[in-house]
Amino acid sequence: MEYRKLGRTDIDVSVICLGTMTWGEQNTEAEAHEQLDFALDQGVNFIDTAEMYPVPPMPETYTLTEQYIGRWEKLKTQRDKIILASKVVGKADWAPYIRNGQACLNRENIRAALEASLKRLSVDYIDLFQLHWPDRQTNFFGQLGYNHTEEKYTSMEETLSACDELVKEGKVRHFGLSNETPWGTMKYHDLSENKNLTRMVSVQNPYSLLNRTYEVGMAEVSHRESCGLLAYSPLGFGVLTGKYLNDQKPVGARLSLYDRFTRYTNPIAVKATERYVEIAKKHDLSPTQMALSFVNSRSFLTSNIIGATKMSQLKENIGSIDLNLSEEVLAEIEQVHKEIPNPAP
Repeated sequence: MEYRKLGRTDIDVSVICLGTMTWGEQNTEAEAHEQLDFALDQGVNFIDTAEMYPVPPMPETYTLTEQYIGRWEKLKTQRDKIILASKVVGKADWAPYIRNGQACLNRENIRAALEASLKRLSVDYIDLFQLHWPDRQTNFFGQLGYNHTEEKYTSMEETLSACDELVKEGKVRHFGLSNETPWGTMKYHDLSENKNLTRMVSVQNPYSLLNRTYEVGMAEVSHRESCGLLAYSPLGFGVLTGKYLNDQKPVGARLSLYDRFTRYTNPIAVKATERYVEIAKKHDLSPTQMALSFVNSRSFLTSNIIGATKMSQLKENIGSIDLNLSEEVLAEIEQVHKEIPNPAP
């Protein structure tokens, strides 16, 4: 396993991070613990979850993922070896079951979310607590264009001040962002410096062969501000494995089960996926590992968040850390990207 620094901290996190959003819907608690045990044995020390998980979110399963992790015995016996990350939801009036539909990133909600996560996870502190998405209206979750609207939202200074308080209390070691823009990320850094508040150490945004929009504005921010990417959906919900090509619907697969996930299956994304799978086969590579290795190799990446519903998938995903793509493969990938850029933002 390889490790990289988390922002400007002294924390080393594994380049492969274990994502958990299927636990509680597609995976049982026993399966979750099996994944955790295997990942830890392979040198994965970074685990990412969220109060909202599992996904797709629904009141019947809300917080189950954190509960499963909290009952994992090794989190108690090997806590010092594990970097545990979770998230607080942003404005979520669409989810009345989360804090009575009043969830947002104000002081009260951040503290309430953190205290509840600590209890569910059965820990005294969380290593990385992330703001799951902004309170303000901006372009995330697949939106490329930005349409400005005048609105009231929690001030970012209040949000950061609330984060700072929890760090000083020892309940959170560091805070990070998620689904954030260059402006939002820099705004938080400016507030941190000018107000002497805790600094955001990472940004969890989507990044894959089908969505490299992070490179446009955020990559420079990651480098210059030491605020690296935690890449989510590196396989585009499994699309880049090639298993959905030719209209296949594998039994039990996420896109077979849930109609709501169409972000990575539009006709242009399918065309790009076909090209990437062809490259992998030409060079006798696993399409899965090629896609993940590409993400692993990015200089602005801190960690690549993989997820799996089956142990065979987990083993293949973690194994991507041992694959280094040749210059020829990288050149062929770039050619496809030039011809079909970011088909699934």
